[in-house]
Amino acid sequence: MTATGKYADLNARDRMIVALDLPGVDEARQLVDRLGDSVSFYKIGFQLVLSGGLELARQLKQEDKQVFLDMKLLDIDATVEKAVANAARLGIDMLTIHAYPKAMRAAVAGANGSGVCLLGVTVLTSMDDGDLADAGYASRAEEMVAARAADARAAGMCGVVASAHEAAMLRSVLGPDMAIVTPGIRPAGSEKGDQKRVMTPAEALAAGATHLVIGRPVNAAHDPVSAANTIVAEMETAQNA
Repeated sequence: MTATGKYADLNARDRMIVALDLPGVDEARQLVDRLGDSVSFYKIGFQLVLSGGLELARQLKQEDKQVFLDMKLLDIDATVEKAVANAARLGIDMLTIHAYPKAMRAAVAGANGSGVCLLGVTVLTSMDDGDLADAGYASRAEEMVAARAADARAAGMCGVVASAHEAAMLRSVLGPDMAIVTPGIRPAGSEKGDQKRVMTPAEALAAGATHLVIGRPVNAAHDPVSAANTIVAEMETAQNA
C-alpha cells in the first residue's frame, strides 16, 4: 500500500527528511553544505533549536530547502496557538504538535491558512507497549496511535507522526490525503539505536508512509552523500515496484 491521494506523485528525494540531530548549528551547517543537492528536506528538533536552529531554518528556506520543525508543542491552548502562528511566519513546511485534541485545535487556529503542514505526534517510535504501561497508559501503542490519529483528522491537522509499523492501519483512519511521517527508519543492516518500532525505507513506503525521517544512517555516516543517495535509490525502487 504505497502513498495515495495528494502525495502519490511525490518523488523519493522529497519524501526523505534528514534529521539534523547534531550537537550544534556549525555541525548542522557543515552537513547541509556537504549534502548539497542530494537532500531537499531537513528536520530541526529541540536539540538544534536550542543552539540557534531557528536561524538555520530561515537560511534553509532561503536556499529553497524544505524544513520540518519538530517541536512537539503542548501547552495551554492560547500558548500553542500563538507559538504555531510564530512558527508559521518562518515559512517552514512542517511542524509537530502532541496529538491532544485541544492542543491540535489550537494549533490549527494558529496556522490560519499559512500552508504549514501540522503533524500530530501519536506515540514516539522510541516507545513500545511496556513504556506506555510504565507511563500509566492502559492502551497498547497501536490502539493509542489509532485514537490519536482519529483526533488529528477531526481537528483538521495535515497529518501525523507515527511508526511505519502503524502506517497501513493509519491510512484507513486518516483517508487518502493526510501525511504519514515515519521516524525510526533504518536501512537493512543499520543499528536501531534508541528506536524500537523501526522499518527499512522500502518497508515504510510499502506500508503507506508519505515521508521518511532519516537520522543517524545519514547524519552519522562516513559518507553522508552516498548514504542519502543509496536510501533514495531504495525508495525509488520501492515506489516503482
